[in-house]
Amino acid sequence: MGYYPSSHRYPSCLYLSYFDEYLGTARCPCETDLHLFCRGFALYPPPWGGDFNVKYRMHQKNSAKSTADILLQLHGDPVLFVQSCLGAEPQEWQKQALNAVRDDPRVAVKSSHGVGKSALLSWVILWYMITRSCRIVCTANSANQLNQVLWAEIQKWARKMPKGLQSQLEITSDKITVKGVDSSCHARVSRKENPEALQGFHHERLLFVIDECSGVDDVIFEVAQGALSTEGSKILMVGNPTRNTGYFYDAFHKSAHRWNKMTVSCYDSPYVSEDFIEEMKSQYGEDSNIFRIRALGEFGEDSNDTLIGRHIVESAISREVDAMNISPIWGLDVAQYGNDRCGLAKRQGNVLLEPVKSWQGKDLMETVGFVLTEYEATSFMERPVEICVDSIGIGAGVCSRLQELGLPARAINVAESPSLGARYQRLRDELWFKCREWFEARDCSMPDQEELINELTALRFKILSSGKFKAEGKDEMKKRGLRSPDLADAFILTFASQAMKAAGSVDHYSFSGDLEYGNSSWIV
Repeated sequence: MGYYPSSHRYPSCLYLSYFDEYLGTARCPCETDLHLFCRGFALYPPPWGGDFNVKYRMHQKNSAKSTADILLQLHGDPVLFVQSCLGAEPQEWQKQALNAVRDDPRVAVKSSHGVGKSALLSWVILWYMITRSCRIVCTANSANQLNQVLWAEIQKWARKMPKGLQSQLEITSDKITVKGVDSSCHARVSRKENPEALQGFHHERLLFVIDECSGVDDVIFEVAQGALSTEGSKILMVGNPTRNTGYFYDAFHKSAHRWNKMTVSCYDSPYVSEDFIEEMKSQYGEDSNIFRIRALGEFGEDSNDTLIGRHIVESAISREVDAMNISPIWGLDVAQYGNDRCGLAKRQGNVLLEPVKSWQGKDLMETVGFVLTEYEATSFMERPVEICVDSIGIGAGVCSRLQELGLPARAINVAESPSLGARYQRLRDELWFKCREWFEARDCSMPDQEELINELTALRFKILSSGKFKAEGKDEMKKRGLRSPDLADAFILTFASQAMKAAGSVDHYSFSGDLEYGNSSWIV
């Protein structure tokens, strides 16, 4: 008959009575968890929207089950629901997770990249809200993750259900309701500044679904805990283990005894290609935190010398912020031949405007031509007030030529003294720490560029005997088997103006034109 709680052992005759007469007054006198199924299937008699009987897979030998028996079995068997109503075959780890949600109030899943987390969350949400009266609250670390990934995935799978079930759902941009039943799902973005957005949800069957948990602030979990005080409430947390602190981390450590925990690596999922795993191994090394997090689904090793934590970088991806009304600044890291790349970053205050562009194998004048093309293709009001060029070695010639062409290029020698000489060894060290401060403010936004994120979070630092901070050099990173952080170096160059203003010097850096920071919006 399948699993269902002992308190919900309803006689089949009651369901048949409700099924046959649901348009009239006959009602099941028991709790009405399964009324939706009866209602949906009554609108579409067997085979329930077309191919339901073909999809349905009974695990018992006797396939001549009554409608009530089928409904009860789907109510207590989420795996069967996915197989029969959605036409999907869950992976083994997904089956374990589905059954864990059915059986336990607290489930936490840490996983590697691309194993099918969003599909799992979608299946849980559809199964739970369709098979019982409930309230579901979905949240994630960003609006993009919630709306463009999770909500879109739910809608994709909802379209695969039999018509009898599809017709019962009303889906909007932030809410899913079930017609005629007290069952709904709500989407709310997790924001530290507005945790009360998750308050006010109460139901005897309340389910919190939290995606990308490492990027969700702890204050959000505090709100969720208050709502989950009701008997019968559940919480499902899923995410990449990118942060070694916080509520999600504690679920696998000091609070582990309270959770049903799962770890899913790339090796556990047929969705992940072996080429991806081998590429991660060769690029970052099996002992690297990036490989542990992205391929093994494990928390990174505690490292007190990592300059920028991955969680604060990932939390900035597509974050909704109020852009500053200032002119953009570009950063240009120059390379010529070999494995190193040129990088061009474009930042406007608290927003990295686009993924950092990169190219390699070009001579210096080709690099000048590329930057000139980018500059001329940019509308006048969006052009940079300056282009900060790393002028060490070959970069000096590129900067001079750009100045000659009339571009606001400015030579930055990152090996020179910093503006805050008592704290940093060189200007490059100061720029890296200013980049960290930019992320730590948590009011910035950047596009999702995996290569840039990896470079920003791979660099280490140390404290010299003089007490000054020193960022890891390119050669030191190469000795660890890492590629030169060319994209990240281009990005940190956009903070050079800030450093130079702090030092009270501009002309020392060979900028040939006057800097204009005022309002020029009157120009046509």
